[in-house]
Amino acid sequence: MKKNQQRRKALVYHAKPKPGKTEVVPTKSYRTQRDLALAYSPGVAIPCQEIEKQLENVYKYTNKGNLVAVISNGTAVLGLGDIGPEASKPVMEGKALLFKIFADIDVFDIEINEKDPEKFIQTVKAIAPTFGGINLEDIKAPEAFEIENRLKAELDIPLMHDDQHGTAIISCAALINALELSHKKIEEVRIVISGAGAAAISCTRLYRAFGAQKENIVMLDSKGVIRNSRDILSSQKAEFATDRKIDTLAEAMTDADVFIGLSQPNILDENMLLSMAKNPIVFAMANPTPEIDYNLACKTRADIIMATGRSDHPNQVNNVLGFPFIFRGALDVRATKINEPMKMAAVEALAQLAKQSVPEQVNIAYEETKLNFGKDYIIPKPFDPRLIVEVPVAVAKAAIASGVAREPIDDWQAYEAELAERLGGHQKILRMIHDRAKSAPKSIVFAEADQLDVIKAAQIIHEEKIGIPILLGNKETIQNLMESIDFEAEVSIIDPKTEEHIESRQRYAKAFWETQKRRGKTLYECDSLLKERNYYAAMMVRAGDADTMLSGFSRKYPAVVKPILEVMGKARGVDRVAATNLMLTKRGMLFLSDTSINVDPSPKELAKIAQMTAQTVKMFGVEPVVALLSYNNFGSSLFPQAKKVSQAVSYLHRMFPNLIADGPVQSDFALNNEMLGERFPFSALHNRNVNTLIFPNLDAANITYKIIKELNNTLSIGPILMGLRQSAHILQLGASVDEIVNMAAIASIDAQEKLKLKARK
Repeated sequence: MKKNQQRRKALVYHAKPKPGKTEVVPTKSYRTQRDLALAYSPGVAIPCQEIEKQLENVYKYTNKGNLVAVISNGTAVLGLGDIGPEASKPVMEGKALLFKIFADIDVFDIEINEKDPEKFIQTVKAIAPTFGGINLEDIKAPEAFEIENRLKAELDIPLMHDDQHGTAIISCAALINALELSHKKIEEVRIVISGAGAAAISCTRLYRAFGAQKENIVMLDSKGVIRNSRDILSSQKAEFATDRKIDTLAEAMTDADVFIGLSQPNILDENMLLSMAKNPIVFAMANPTPEIDYNLACKTRADIIMATGRSDHPNQVNNVLGFPFIFRGALDVRATKINEPMKMAAVEALAQLAKQSVPEQVNIAYEETKLNFGKDYIIPKPFDPRLIVEVPVAVAKAAIASGVAREPIDDWQAYEAELAERLGGHQKILRMIHDRAKSAPKSIVFAEADQLDVIKAAQIIHEEKIGIPILLGNKETIQNLMESIDFEAEVSIIDPKTEEHIESRQRYAKAFWETQKRRGKTLYECDSLLKERNYYAAMMVRAGDADTMLSGFSRKYPAVVKPILEVMGKARGVDRVAATNLMLTKRGMLFLSDTSINVDPSPKELAKIAQMTAQTVKMFGVEPVVALLSYNNFGSSLFPQAKKVSQAVSYLHRMFPNLIADGPVQSDFALNNEMLGERFPFSALHNRNVNTLIFPNLDAANITYKIIKELNNTLSIGPILMGLRQSAHILQLGASVDEIVNMAAIASIDAQEKLKLKARK
């Protein structure tokens, strides 16, 4: 992607539809005058008086307990340097977003126009009563050390400078596990630290807290090895100065066991790497370009354990594994500070989590057969749903044990359940889906590439590596549309009507005719049909010239379904093709079927729809819990429609006894486990989180998913076609660019699964 194009996209993203990345949303009702009278005058005076009587009541009656300030003066922003407080605001808003989506913590970003440490400290102290915690960000060293130390001492709420401690915590967890795999002890290993900024100092201090010895550590800055003989050293650098008579990185690397890079790109070469001890550990964390290229390092040393700051290689040292969850635990026990025991507890929790069996959802997200503790997996993945439970619990327990918790937790089981509930966030699920698609991108035929929104989506899919677009339609029209949005990539453009593609069209027509000649179609008719893009796209997939296809943006559903069914046909054992919609709700993923195909399915067809939907749910690494819906509960009505659902449930229980499914059940009982338990404790759905809803007919399913989508502003992906021999999916008429992109990700995942299934046969 051209820099100008990337620049424009970034600016549009931050500017539209609303400027910025965050907003304030009310948490209480405000519909009536009564609501407003409680929210403000006169009702608001009552909690004010209660807080005045007892200051701790501020946590009871306001959002202070879940509100963190992300504060910066903009003096050390990313790799941009001292760009000022206003220019740092997009970064602080981004940090706020991460706090919210990973740990459900609300954030106000605050940019302070003050470089003087004392004045900065006094400003933060003055506003601190608003917040339950403070995250310092992008403040240059050495001032960052003084600011953090003073504020930690003078405030009674958790505070952390993430630039220092975030990288330290994550890299320390990785180091502990890497040393275990290398059969080395932290007390004995020789460590080289390239970099002497805030992060490097904090990392080294934490390594020492876990046992690393000062005499075994060599730290370098831009001038070379930091030695005691230097004339001028800051107190922080002096803490790690060495007496060894060495000056260069090359000298320091000889026989070193560990290299920690927090400095500059490409400063570590092959010879330095070869000079390291057996089973070297290299954390090259300069971003976006590490101190040594990952592939080069692994090629040079087969015995290396390697980590970087990048997401496209194993073992990403990513601060998002730490700060949201550390603050979550600290806030939940109302800790007065984030102390060393809490940071060390986070390290140990992350290190231990990497050794545990990985949930299938995580394996699927990263296209792994099975992630296992080893040299390519020494720290958890950011999408691991266990992080929200494991790390806050460890931090909270450490806060209690070290005496800084003001509200200890008694029921840890209830607390863990509460944490798990915070995971919701559809954006996290969406990221998982996109990353899964990116792990093994498949070729996607866009049958309506002469539409601007389809081209926009194809551009995103190409640039984000979600899939490999193949564009069908008039070549000149498509090229003009691509030019209008600066889509300059080399992608396949095919117009089935042209002489250029007559050979492939005739080949597809003959293959299609072989399946249709006993159904009344002539070869000439098949050739004519192949000039129609949906037939051509479907044949591309059938012939193996593409992996999946998308259509339906500009044509009605039945018109698109017909050629796909004729060309591809149904998968083995499938009588009826069906469709499900994935709704990304506050409670997580919710699948609704059949939303597009079967008008009034029979009991057996309904059961098969449920079974196919369950298979689709498993594709996302989730155990399906299926509720077959009706207006009645468990046979309370003898009306034919109700009996149909009962018969479908009976068929499911006989044919698929391992599937967790039950019904008929009303939708409120299906989604409310407390209600279900009170009235129908015998149900297989009791004490389970229903994630799959099967409707008795097309009317009910289609109407319901569209109401949910519009009224609740719920993200819907689909309809996802089920039961086809090959992968093909149909867009909603006039789908948005985002909806097309999301369906493309689903199509890519579906193609991945079908190819795996084919390989196993």
